[in-house]
Amino acid sequence: MNEIWTEKYRPKTLEEVVGQKHVTERLKAYVAAKNMSHLLFTGPAGTGKTTCALAMAKEMFGDEWKGSFIELNASDERGIDVVRGKIKEFARTAPLGNADFKIIFMDEADALTSDAQAALRRTMEKYSRICRFILSCNYASRIIDPIQSRCAVFRFTPLSKEDIAEYLGKIIKNENVDIEPDALEGLIHVARGDLRRAVNSLQVAASMGKTITLDTVYQTTGMANPEEVKKMLETALSGDFVQAREKLDNIMIMYGLSGQDIIRQIHATFFELSITDSEKVRLMDKTGEIEFRIVEGSNERIQLEALLAYLVMIGGNKR
Repeated sequence: MNEIWTEKYRPKTLEEVVGQKHVTERLKAYVAAKNMSHLLFTGPAGTGKTTCALAMAKEMFGDEWKGSFIELNASDERGIDVVRGKIKEFARTAPLGNADFKIIFMDEADALTSDAQAALRRTMEKYSRICRFILSCNYASRIIDPIQSRCAVFRFTPLSKEDIAEYLGKIIKNENVDIEPDALEGLIHVARGDLRRAVNSLQVAASMGKTITLDTVYQTTGMANPEEVKKMLETALSGDFVQAREKLDNIMIMYGLSGQDIIRQIHATFFELSITDSEKVRLMDKTGEIEFRIVEGSNERIQLEALLAYLVMIGGNKR
């Protein structure tokens, strides 16, 4: 297990990219035409933005793709000096071999400062004949409008459970991983549409050197078992505050979770509780308030116990 599985099993062609057919079909048209505009890839992490950029460059330029493609991470190189220096120098040089243009791929472009983005838009326009840009970001709203208007926008969506299950199944078979069926379901639940997280979680769990169980998955991914969180909330609704508090202690200690981690899982579990819609609305409002307090630095234990106390009061009104 010397390799990182996310790199070992990264798709090499656009055809192999998982679950983004609405994107890859349009990119294949660029490859066939051997031409492209500036592109903006936007969407959640782990949905294939970097993979699509690499695969398209390899198919478009062939064996010489490394000489006509450069990858930069804008979160590391985010200032105006980088745009005026490193990026401009690469953009203004002629492409190698038979390529008509080069590609600059800027990952996490939403981390660029506003000044850097303003400088970038002129570079994109001035050297567009011999250089094309692919900008990748999680939040398109953080990219200034002049850059967005210069790009064809591709929106990546979270992967479906079926796509993640199929991809993990291929890795499990190739790596001879022994995993229980409910543990695979747990990995898919943990991923929440992020394939990179799913593959990394699988590798970490497999490194334990034994059959992967559901408990192993949750202990190695920094998430509590949703059933345990649900039981804690149901205990509070039944009026047993002391027992609910003990379950909260066990969850925090066993899984090593922070208050923010637990509040996110509590939020996701509300819809599974047998309470009325109006009570769910009140709980959502209270949870948002408590999450804000935790983020602002309030004592997370006191705030979580306050939420359990609120659940006890809601349960008391039903009895």
